[in-house]
Amino acid sequence: MSMGAGTFSERGPMAEDQIEIQDLLVRGIIGVNDWERQQPQDILVNVILFADLRRAGESDDIDDTVNYRSVTKQLIEHIEAGQRFTVEALAADIARICLKQPGVTRVRVRVEKPGALRFARSVGVEIERRAEDFG
Repeated sequence: MSMGAGTFSERGPMAEDQIEIQDLLVRGIIGVNDWERQQPQDILVNVILFADLRRAGESDDIDDTVNYRSVTKQLIEHIEAGQRFTVEALAADIARICLKQPGVTRVRVRVEKPGALRFARSVGVEIERRAEDFG
């Protein structure tokens, strides 16, 4: 799965609308090694929120859409305060936060730890969830 922007032809005629938060860089505690638990490190987050944006397109009213500024603030606060051991758990946390937003039907989350592997730019996971995935 690619987090890059798609073209109209890739999305199809009945595709869900998307709000993308790209390359959100936050510092937080994440990892299983002792040294990773001692000081915050860079965590790179990409999120795609799937929602019906037609009403906002017609009304031009922020109350008719997903407020991505509010979502981003919640994500930053969670990542900075949290102390997850795995990127998988952090990605699930982020998905839960996003799915609590009114109108969000599905979310795709990518969480990366830049520089975690010596010869790789980054290592990460990507998940896609719906509200029913969390019970």
